[in-house]
Amino acid sequence: MTITVSSVRPTWGPETQNRYAWPARKYDPQSLNRYYGFRPWLTFGRLFRIIALFTLFWCKLRWDEWFNQTEENLPIRAMQLRQLLIKLGPTFIKVGQALSTRPDLINRNYLDELTLLQDKLPPFSNDIARAIIERELSLPLAEAYAEFSIDPVAAASLGQVYRAKLHTGEDVAVKVQRPNLLPVLTKDLYLLRLLVNWFGPFLPLNLGHDLRDIVDEFGRKLFEEIDYINEGHNAETFARNFRDDPTVKVPKIYWRYTTQRVLTLEWINGLKLSQTQCIVDAGADPDQLIRVGVISGLRQLLEFGFFHADPHPGNLFALADGRMAYIDFGMMDQLEEATKESLVDAVVHLVNKDYSQLAQDFIKLGFLSPETDINPIIPALEDVLGSIVGSSVSDFNFKTITDRFSELMFEYPFRVPAKFALIIRSLVTQEGIALCLNSDFRIVDVSYPYIARRLLRGESPQLRRRLLDVLFKDGRLQWQRLENLITIARTDTHFDMVPTATMGLQFLMSEEGKYLRRQIVLALTEDDRLHTEEVQRLWNLVKADLPPFSLMDVALGALTGAMAGNRLESDVPVAS
Repeated sequence: MTITVSSVRPTWGPETQNRYAWPARKYDPQSLNRYYGFRPWLTFGRLFRIIALFTLFWCKLRWDEWFNQTEENLPIRAMQLRQLLIKLGPTFIKVGQALSTRPDLINRNYLDELTLLQDKLPPFSNDIARAIIERELSLPLAEAYAEFSIDPVAAASLGQVYRAKLHTGEDVAVKVQRPNLLPVLTKDLYLLRLLVNWFGPFLPLNLGHDLRDIVDEFGRKLFEEIDYINEGHNAETFARNFRDDPTVKVPKIYWRYTTQRVLTLEWINGLKLSQTQCIVDAGADPDQLIRVGVISGLRQLLEFGFFHADPHPGNLFALADGRMAYIDFGMMDQLEEATKESLVDAVVHLVNKDYSQLAQDFIKLGFLSPETDINPIIPALEDVLGSIVGSSVSDFNFKTITDRFSELMFEYPFRVPAKFALIIRSLVTQEGIALCLNSDFRIVDVSYPYIARRLLRGESPQLRRRLLDVLFKDGRLQWQRLENLITIARTDTHFDMVPTATMGLQFLMSEEGKYLRRQIVLALTEDDRLHTEEVQRLWNLVKADLPPFSLMDVALGALTGAMAGNRLESDVPVAS
């Protein structure tokens, strides 16, 4: 329900007058420690409340076990856990949101309750919300919006959303931040740092020394998330990255009506991915949505390096035309180019079962310190990961990897770098969403074809180098690997053999392809025989995608590209 906005200004409540109780809007753990270290009376009550609530909940679970009432009381305990997280506020609600996407880890009763944390939280006062909007925009509500909903359409952990209409006619969503948010977040982060400092060394997985870094990374992201100007810029960067992808929708930001605590953006008409049955009833294809979500997630990590670190089902919408819309760009992160390359290296070395190089990748990525002796770790990696790589695709998922790696992390000095805590959360969440839509889904069914397609296209020198790493072992061409790559890539709906073959021939005819030309000649004649059978198998694999006219296009495209490359090289001035 919406109303035409009047010019009556609501009064400010006492909560909004404390909005600057915390002196800074940037996360700084040292300043945080000094601030609360000299004000211990501000944290005693909160610490006692956290410990008391979780201890009481733990006692209820033990009571159920003692009296064999676990199954009977499960729905009640699930509801109580959700209520406990709501009582503890935004920081703990965020934890619950992450758990709500893991049907393979969380009991269905708990999952159903935790899913409600995504957008079905208690709202704060409408009067306070309207007062925040007017103060932030320096405008009466009636001048900013022609219509404004009486009540919020959604209430989340950090803010709530109203539906409105601009005077120019656009339907918009208006996100308003919860009042008094900074003191709550900083207090929780301070206490979390304190607790992991005390108890971290006693936790398993050899992660105790690194947990404060993870808390700090989480804190930085939370502070970024409550800056709506930053969120607006993130949305526009995300939209630019996917401007060539018709399957991904990003809402437009209306900057005239956006500040640090108020965000006005395009209204999205769609179904949340949490509404699984509604999506099916609407005639949407869950598998296609899964494909769009996984591919867009991989592109964020491996192509752009700029990824959505909080893609829970409440932040993703299925649109009627088959697209997926992302919203809520508060929690994002950026990967350096070297990290992206190391991630691709790790995938290549895992596929090649090159565990020595894989151990080196873990050092580059920060999972192992440079001083670590990797010699005892290499056979452990082979023992743990060998069966995963050798298993069928249907048995390969992040849950399997997580379970197996927990064994390694307990015995060897592995650690989770702070930045990778968000990456792992993003990947795990994506898989969790897919499992909600299709319990038989395996993320590798989509990710393998995508990675194979990118390797075969070889769009950058780095990818071409990694393709050679895959295709050659000890200087010998691995014919079966090439066939497998092509077979897997062809299952990707975006794979087109013609431009792939064109780029491959261009590379082969270029100066950069000199090494590959020599290796192919050797491969065709190695072991004192012509390898015509392997060539015939490859041709049978691709000939359906390369009819005669297409072959002419490939040849002309490769020749044109090679000539253009040679002209560019000849135009380069030689230094005297």
